[in-house]
Amino acid sequence: MTTAPNPIYVALDTPDVKTARDLAEAVRPYAGGLKIGLEFVSANGPEGIRAIVALGLPVFLDVKLHDIPTTVAGAVRALAGLGVAIVNIHASGGTAMMKAAKDAAGDKVKIIAVTILTSLDDADMQAVGFERAASAQAVRLARLAEAAGLDGVVCSAHDLKGVREACRPDFLTIVPGSRPAGSAAGDQKRFLTPEAARAAGADILILGRPVTHAPDPREACRQVVVSLGIA
Repeated sequence: MTTAPNPIYVALDTPDVKTARDLAEAVRPYAGGLKIGLEFVSANGPEGIRAIVALGLPVFLDVKLHDIPTTVAGAVRALAGLGVAIVNIHASGGTAMMKAAKDAAGDKVKIIAVTILTSLDDADMQAVGFERAASAQAVRLARLAEAAGLDGVVCSAHDLKGVREACRPDFLTIVPGSRPAGSAAGDQKRFLTPEAARAAGADILILGRPVTHAPDPREACRQVVVSLGIA
């Protein structure tokens, strides 16, 4: 497990640059980084990404690239020049794709592989043809990502124990969808509280709606920081 001074990355899941900036400024005192995803990137492109990078916090670009190796390498090469800290791809794209992404990134950006989405449970896995349970498949894909030279994985908090046991100690683990006690689950099926996820070995915790949809996002973020004992 990598020790980070503040593992909380706040998800700016909005298509509007001003809204994203306002949220980022609100949580800045208590956030370790920011996450922007497909909704934001699709609406605003490279200029929108640069606008968030300019705020000064590390930015995780959550675009989940999945295509043939040449196409993914080209996309990573373009994105790595925008100043983001982390870009993710799908581990299920295979070893050649992951290696191509890592080679294209060089030392500019960390490349992280998505294992199994936190919106999928075992029943969903079976429905799309996976024989393994979600956690078992996540561990298998984490091993593949490590062997391909990637910097870490995105996985459910429920998969952390297996991933930690299977991969090297400094292999980065990013856990999305954490929900403070009492928060609505939304479309997340496999999640833990931030405290439980951190205790299980998460390096970075992605906090979205429980913070950004709160009446006071700054206070909601502060409460998570306090709960983790890093205030």
